[in-house]
Amino acid sequence: MGPLIGEDGVARCPWAGGAGVMRDYHDEEWGRRVHGEASYLERLTLEAFQSGLSWSTILNKRDAFREVFHGFDAEAIAEFDQGDVERLMQEPRIVRNRLKIEAAITNARATVGLRDQEGLEAFVLSFAPAEPPAWSDTDEMATMSDDSKRLSKELKKRGFAFVGPTTMYALMEAIGIFDPHLVGCHRRGLG
Repeated sequence: MGPLIGEDGVARCPWAGGAGVMRDYHDEEWGRRVHGEASYLERLTLEAFQSGLSWSTILNKRDAFREVFHGFDAEAIAEFDQGDVERLMQEPRIVRNRLKIEAAITNARATVGLRDQEGLEAFVLSFAPAEPPAWSDTDEMATMSDDSKRLSKELKKRGFAFVGPTTMYALMEAIGIFDPHLVGCHRRGLG
């Protein structure tokens, strides 16, 4: 399926056709480059929490995630202990999954560890595809790539968790490492 024309007369990727949080995310964020460690850690964390759930569920809980994870300040999250895990397991405004909460803490600690090298942002950007995809139809779209497999493998080597190749591919799309919008979508080529 190619881009669909919404009730507002604008062509969009099919998953973002109707008014609401998904369309807003598509139009305002998805596929746009983000900057800074906290932005990268936020997206990495939210992609991990999304695994097995709908993205709209995560978007609707995003403000609460930002609050309980201190604006995705890696140092603050890296200091979390078992008491914090238990507190978050009782927080109804977020996804309460112990493994994902523990992964968020693990990933914050690994992010702090990357500061002595290139840092999380530069590290992730180093896996940008040499030839970005340009799909016209959802049937052509991938859910992982050689680049996302390499990113996943290298993040795991550096102590990150919940960073499988499909999740890393979704991250690469979300943060604009390449333009994920279908050819014909009004957002294609706008970075």
